[in-house]
Amino acid sequence: MKSRREALKIIGAVGVTCAFPFSANELYGQHVHPSGEAAFQEAKPPSAPRFFTPAELLVISRLTDLIIPPTETPGAAAAGVPQYIDLVVNEDPKLQGIFRQGLPRLDAMSESRFSSSAFLQLTEAQQIEILTSLSEAAEQKARPKQNVVGSDAAFFKAIKSLTADGYYTSRIGLLQELGYNGDTYLAAFPESRIPEH
Repeated sequence: MKSRREALKIIGAVGVTCAFPFSANELYGQHVHPSGEAAFQEAKPPSAPRFFTPAELLVISRLTDLIIPPTETPGAAAAGVPQYIDLVVNEDPKLQGIFRQGLPRLDAMSESRFSSSAFLQLTEAQQIEILTSLSEAAEQKARPKQNVVGSDAAFFKAIKSLTADGYYTSRIGLLQELGYNGDTYLAAFPESRIPEH
C-alpha cells in the first residue's frame, strides 16, 4: 500500500486552493463532534444526493479515493468527501456546469482508450492513467500557448480541490491525518531560550 504522499504524487502537482462557499457549520470538520463512546460509533448512512445521481456519486466516490486513497488512515470516500462535494456543487452553478461536462468525459475517455464504456469498469491502473492525463491537461492549461481541452482541466482542478477541501476539513482528515488537537491547552507556556526575550 502506498503512502499518502506517494499516492498524491501520482495524481499530479496541480495546486490546491481552499474556498468555502458556505458557512463554517456546514463543513464536516467544523461542527461539534460527540465525545466518549458516541465518537466511535459508525456514522449514519449518507442521505440521498442533492445534485448528483446515485450513479454519479459512485464515480465521485471513486475519484476522491484515487486522489486521497486509504492508506494508514481512511481515504476520502470514508471521510464523507463525496457527500461534501455534492453539497458544494449543489450550491454553485459554475461547478454544476463543470461536473456536467466532466463526468461524461471520463466515460468517453474510458471508451476511447480502453474500449470500456464506463470509468468505473476500468482497472485502478487505467483509472489512474486517465486521471494522470487530466492532471497533465490542467498543468498545460496553466501554461501559455498550450492546446488543451479547457473542460478537462477545469474538471480535474475542481475535483482535486474539492477533495482536498472536504478531506482536510473532515474529522478523519483533521484528527487522524493531520493530528489536529485543537481541544488541548497548555498549562504554561514553554520558557523562551532566546536571550533577548
